[in-house]
This record gives sequence, structure tokens and C-alpha cells, in this order.
Amino acid sequence: MDVKALAESVREYLLDIRRELHRFPELSGEEYETSKRIKRELDSMGAEYIPVGDTTGILVTIRGGKPGKTILLRCDMDALKVTEESSVDFKSENEGVMHACGHDGHMAMMLASIKAMLTIKEDICGTVKCLFQPAEEIGKGGIWMMENHVMDGVDGCFGEHLWSGIPVGKISVDAGPRLSSCGFFDIHVKGKASHGAMPHEGIDAVVASSAIVMNLQTIVSREVSPLDNAVVTLGCVRAGTQNNIIAEEAVISGTTRTYQMGVREKFEERIRRIAETTAETFNAKATLTYRDEVAPVINDPVCSERAAKSVAKILGEDAVCTFAPLTVAEDFSVYINAAPEKGCMALVGVGNPEIDADWAHHHCKFKMDEEGIFNGMMLYLQYTMDWLEEYKG
Repeated sequence: MDVKALAESVREYLLDIRRELHRFPELSGEEYETSKRIKRELDSMGAEYIPVGDTTGILVTIRGGKPGKTILLRCDMDALKVTEESSVDFKSENEGVMHACGHDGHMAMMLASIKAMLTIKEDICGTVKCLFQPAEEIGKGGIWMMENHVMDGVDGCFGEHLWSGIPVGKISVDAGPRLSSCGFFDIHVKGKASHGAMPHEGIDAVVASSAIVMNLQTIVSREVSPLDNAVVTLGCVRAGTQNNIIAEEAVISGTTRTYQMGVREKFEERIRRIAETTAETFNAKATLTYRDEVAPVINDPVCSERAAKSVAKILGEDAVCTFAPLTVAEDFSVYINAAPEKGCMALVGVGNPEIDADWAHHHCKFKMDEEGIFNGMMLYLQYTMDWLEEYKG
């Protein structure tokens, strides 16, 4: 099958729908108009699909004309609370909301891939399921999809993330850890208010919180093996109302990241122990709320090797690049962990400083080289065909 020719047949459609989706971004869990727009496109193609429960998610099924196994392709739909300052002429028309992470490109790649595969479905060995997932940015969407059984009957999975830190024309499909786990926490510290001139009559939540902040640094420096990795970031401390009042309450908010499941499983206990015992030293009380949101994305070695061959087929062996794991999080891990034949996620280069497309993800000037979006769509087609051919009945 000539995947390049198949991809070229939907190139114009890919770019047109991507630009339209970019103009109308919606926040996590609120992708209502986006979902309606995708459904209209699917209806025009004659695609078979169902809504995923009461979410904005959509699950498309392409039934091949020949027997085989089932692969799931997944894209995300949500945008970010960012005011766009990029130079594109199809800027966001929803004030304060922007597709600053490439999800517009992800949806467009999926729609174009579906459009292309429907023209050859009689030649497909097996079944392709294409999932439009909401709420990736808040770590909820993948869980919602799993609760609605999108992986029932699925054997393997494949995902892609367009990445501005990789030059256009390059794609990383490295095996092993690719994106980290993610947890969020709040530590509520309760003391006793008093006049700032009489601190002995109060219990200072600010002082207790400051000690907790410093002591939490020892999780990484003294409790995690130097051969493992961990991040404990305290991003926000809120306390006090006035400069001459001993604060009665404080809240410390932070996030955790790691690639190791053993480290991930111990974050909550370690944070709680240090927070509670440190607060007790100052006669204060600390209460932890911990939310373990997302597991790390760990590419299966067999799937990564297959993906590297797929990249080479469409772009040449030089297009396969090695890229260091990222400590940002992605909930694609829920699908890899549920698939009997596992799966992998590709990081597809869209970076190009010559057209100002090298800003970091989530930045207000984020921009992508659209040739990289086309490369990502080609990879969806090539990997899917290669996977189905290998597992054909």
C-alpha cells in the first residue's frame, strides 16, 4: 500500500480542518462545539461512531474487509486557558483560550487518517478504533474513557504528540519512559492566630509551612535513589491576611513527577509523614489531600521498534531520532497499560525556528510547522497498516 499517496490525498483537508479547529478552542471537559464539529465531519465521511458515555468523547470504528485484531488510535481535544499571541492568521476566536499544546493538530491528524482509511477499508486486516478524548490537560479524560470501556476488544494502541522541541522531519519513538507520572497535592496547615506583636500567644502557620516546604526537599535528595528520578515541586504557598497578624492557616500546593512506579507509589506517604510531623514540631496541624492523576507513559520495546520502521518507510531512516524523556505528563498511559499487545506514543517534530515555530508548549506564542502535522498523519496511517498486517487473521 502506498501510504504516502494515500496521505497526500487528504493533505489539503488535514490543513483546512486543523486551522478551523485552532480558531475555536475549548477548555477541558467543555469541548462541546468541538465534539459537534467532529461529528459533522464524521457524518460527511459516512464513518461509524458513538459518543463515549456522557462526555464529549467520540469513538470511531473502521471495520476492515479482512480478519485481524483491533488497534486503538487516540487523540486529545482540549485547549488551555491562554490568550493567544502567535502570528498565525487563524488565531483563536475564543478569548482567553488557545490550542497551545497541539491538540488541534492531533484532532486534524485523526480526522484525516479516518478519511483516508475509509477509502481503503476493504483492504484493512482487522479493525481500527479512533478515539477523540476530552480533558487530557487535567488528567481526567483517559480515566473517563476507560470507565466507558473504550478498550473493550482492543488488542494494541498507538498515540502521537506533536512536539515543538523536535525539529520538523524528525520523530522520536524511543522505547521505555517517555512522559512522567503526575500527582497533585494540597497541604492545609492549621495554627492559631494572634497579634503579630505577641507571637507567643499564637501558633504560626507561616513558620510551620516554611519548615514543611524545606523538609519536603529531602524526599528527592534523601529518600529516592540517585539511580531513580523524582520531582516534588511546591508551586504555591498561600497564607496570612496582614503584616501584623500571626497567620492561623496556610495552604501549600504542589505536584509530583516520576517514571518509576515504585517511587510514584510512595509519594503520598512521604509527603504526609513529613508534613504532619513537621507541623507537629510547631504545635500546628497539617492535613494532606493527594491526587494521583496520571501514570507514566512507558513505550513497549516491540511497539517502539515497529514504529521506528514505520517512520523510516515514510520519511527515511534519518527521520528516526532519539529524544530524552519528558517530565510533563500525558494520560495515554491508561491505554498502553490496558492493551494486551501494549503500545507506544510517538513524539512528532513540528519545531522550526525559521517560521517562529519553536516556542514551548503552553506558551501564548506556541506555533507548529504544519509539515510536521502532515508527517504525524502519515505515521498514523503507516503504523496502523504495519500493525494490522502483523496481526492479521
